[in-house]
This record gives sequence, structure tokens and C-alpha cells, in this order.
Amino acid sequence: MKLMTWNVNSVRSRLQRLVAVLDRHEPDVVCLQELKGIEEVFPREAIEAAGYYAAVYGQKAYNGVAILSRTEPERIVRGMGDEDPQARLIAADIRDVRVLSAYVPNGSEVGSEKYQYKLAWLKRLTAHLAAEYSPDDKVVLCGDFNVAVDDADVRNPAKWADSVLCHPTVRDALESVRAWGFVDVFRKHHPAGGVYSWWDYRRLGFQTDDGIRLDHVYATASLAAESTAADVDRDERKGKGASDHAPVVVTFEDRH
Repeated sequence: MKLMTWNVNSVRSRLQRLVAVLDRHEPDVVCLQELKGIEEVFPREAIEAAGYYAAVYGQKAYNGVAILSRTEPERIVRGMGDEDPQARLIAADIRDVRVLSAYVPNGSEVGSEKYQYKLAWLKRLTAHLAAEYSPDDKVVLCGDFNVAVDDADVRNPAKWADSVLCHPTVRDALESVRAWGFVDVFRKHHPAGGVYSWWDYRRLGFQTDDGIRLDHVYATASLAAESTAADVDRDERKGKGASDHAPVVVTFEDRH
């Protein structure tokens, strides 16, 4: 199974790029974030023409997540079963793997209400995982987490140290999610870090490689053991009309 996760930053604006990415990588599963549209405006016809089913959880103008798959997704669940109206989590069975696509809140500024919502959202996610799944299952949680795991994931740590992306409290919150029973699959293949997936549009972020790894693939141990490769498609961050995130691609090989 080849899995891709990508914050597309508006699926309609990036549709041509998305179709090209699907053609270039031929992934089996794609987790998308920040669709910026309700399900009714999702470009399903173009995605189906590219050979993919689509499970979509949309929201007008903001947020939105999806799972694309070459095989039909089953047991689709949107959200965490509570009253939160923000479309930030979708889950589906793809073959024998439970796939979750997540778009963690940015948090705006440390100490703000939005930051408290971000911390609470991660805490709710940890509780949701504990209630619905077991670390013994084959589960993969991927998406834009809006958190760098540690300074190895940041080109300029001092610059971002007190930001909502790198603050110790939000790193602790993300570690609680991982500690439920996940392996950071990308870190498994790049233990020294220094590989980034997001670059700010401002101040020549990409051109100076002032990057951060915000897009993660977390898998339970049995599934992580089957991972054979993990990379970032930096080329997709280049050129006019690029998302500020690049796709992360992970390959799993069934050993059974």
C-alpha cells in the first residue's frame, strides 16, 4: 500500500495539481486536508476519472478532510461523535487498515482561545482513539498536525520556539496522541530529521528552505513494521499555485 497525505489548501484551486500528483505517484490511498468547501462542491467527477473513490467531510470555506482510495472505502465515520462543527477528522476502512485523515487546528497564537481549542482537540483525539480502537489494530492516522515533533523537524528552531507550531505544551499534546500506540513512520525512515513538509508563503520560506515538518503519518506498531519508505514530494511545493504544504508519501509492504 502506498499512502499519501497532503494539505492541499483548497481542493478546487489545486485540482489540476492533485490530479497530476495522483498520476505521478499512483498512491493507493490519499488523505487530504483543508479542502475549503462542502461535500457538494468537491470535484468528485475528476477524482473518479483519475481512478479513485472519495470519502469527504467538508465545511464551507474552511477546514475539510477527505480520503481517496483505489478500493471503495468502508465504515466511513466523520468527526469524533461529538458536537464540534469543524470538519477536521474522517475515518474509513481501506482493505484491512483503518485510515484516519486529520487536520489539527493551527491555534493562531499561544494562549489564545484558538490555541486552547487546539490543545483540547488533540486531547479529544487521544480519548477518541482510546474509545474506538486498539493499538493492536492496523490503524494509520495521518494529516496536517500543525505541530513539529521536535527541533529536528524545524530548520530554524529559535525562530519558531514560542509559536503555536513548536510550543512545549502543544508538543506534549501531540506526544500524548502518539503515545496511545503509534509509531512516527516518517521519523523511522529519517531519524536525523531535517526533512520538511511545510514552508511559509511569506519571506521566501521555500526558497530559503525555512521549513517545518507538520505533516505526519502515525501507524500502529504492526503496520509501521511494514513500512519500507517515506519521502516528501518537494517538487509539488514549487511553481505558481502551489500549496504551502508538500505531499508526504509512505509505502507499506504486507509481510504476511
